[in-house]
Amino acid sequence: MRREVPDGVMTKCPGCKKIVYTKELLKNAKVCSCGYHHPMSAPERIDVILDADSFVEYDRELLSANPLHFPDYEDKLESDRSKTGLNEAIVTGAGTIDSMPVVIAIMDSRFRMGSMGSVVGEKIARAIEKARELKVPFMIFTASGGARMQEGVLSLMQMAKTSAALKRFSEEGGLIISVMTHPTTGGVSASFASLGDYNLAEPGALIGFAGRRVIQQTVREELPDDFQTAEFLLQHGQLDAVVNRLEMKESLSRIVEIHQGERAAVWQS
Repeated sequence: MRREVPDGVMTKCPGCKKIVYTKELLKNAKVCSCGYHHPMSAPERIDVILDADSFVEYDRELLSANPLHFPDYEDKLESDRSKTGLNEAIVTGAGTIDSMPVVIAIMDSRFRMGSMGSVVGEKIARAIEKARELKVPFMIFTASGGARMQEGVLSLMQMAKTSAALKRFSEEGGLIISVMTHPTTGGVSASFASLGDYNLAEPGALIGFAGRRVIQQTVREELPDDFQTAEFLLQHGQLDAVVNRLEMKESLSRIVEIHQGERAAVWQS
């Protein structure tokens, strides 16, 4: 008699096509032996990046409304809340990385494909302001399909709001670290995701504003196979580094440590 394998026990890697035990994949921060970076949820990334039990969440109670009365929007939001355990497509809060305090924002592509609505923008802006008050670095991990169409112009306004908040924070000496993960596209890539003092990305991440076909039809040229990948952007000067997830915490910790003295002097002046 054939035994069925329970769902979730095994995971097939889109990179090497091998089937691996999910538990083993989780032990390796969801990075396959072939180097493929599987998507991470916000809670999983918090566990990988921040010190154990150091995270304190902000603004979990904020919920999206349906200002345009878009059909079935509330039902879809409620469905995503049930499936993910999150109230929105981003988790924000404070924690420590190697005992150094930071404010962090992490997008989660499981919730409406990480799309940016008014609550996502508001939570990011509030987190930036909190980092400014606390005088600690601000980190953001992006994973998004872009602006949330169900909220129309209110979604697009978040590009300006978050960018303005980052500008104020930067002018007061704040350190901004942006880590782009797969995918980071649309209005997210064109605003806060690209405004870090350090702009990093995970290997193989898709990063871009318009879709490949739209750009190709506009410029009427064949685009390279690796167009809009993290590696392509690094080669053309749009990223500071492509960092393997297994080395990400160490890299972020080093950046924060380097700037601790410098930023403290700016804030005290």
